Amino acid sequence: MTSSTDRKVTANLAITLDGRYHGPGGPADFGTFVPYVTTDVARDHMTRTWETATTALLGRVNAEGFLGFWPSVAGDENADPRDRGYAKWLVSTEKVVLSTTLTEAPWERTRVVNAPVADVVADLKATGDGDILVNSSPSVIKALLSADLIDRLYLLVLPEIVGGGARLFEDGLPASKWTLTRQETGALGETAAVYDRAR
Repeated sequence: MTSSTDRKVTANLAITLDGRYHGPGGPADFGTFVPYVTTDVARDHMTRTWETATTALLGRVNAEGFLGFWPSVAGDENADPRDRGYAKWLVSTEKVVLSTTLTEAPWERTRVVNAPVADVVADLKATGDGDILVNSSPSVIKALLSADLIDRLYLLVLPEIVGGGARLFEDGLPASKWTLTRQETGALGETAAVYDRAR
């Protein structure tokens, strides 16, 4: 067996009480989430996700969306310092984009990989150090959950039921046990929780 580093695979996502990461109107239906993801608790939670990470693992849709948003935040002196911190980290860190359609990397310090996520993670874990962060790429997070490859889940749980939209935890996932290692509740009732996989 090849040696592996102790790199953790971590994932961050905001979900509603009914487990959805967007509303019934589809992936762009994010209005319910906006007030919660910009709170102090949410921003501090986000900062914790990247502080120990050295690689960003992204799906194509998120990579393209992030490219259109975060680089400008990195240079915006009026932006919240925590948002700028994440933006600067994202721009400067190693990025791996999973895609079957992209032919060239959309960012600097980025490589596009057309391979199963489990293989990509195995390669990343075998080299380098620091956490591998999947931030708000539900398709990648779901694939990693299916393969039981996530070591830490950062969840921002919103106190709303939206009644429709895609769910993070779908039927058919392998059973797994998690330890709640951090929990903080914000003024709007949002809960930032960190779960570590109990292996």
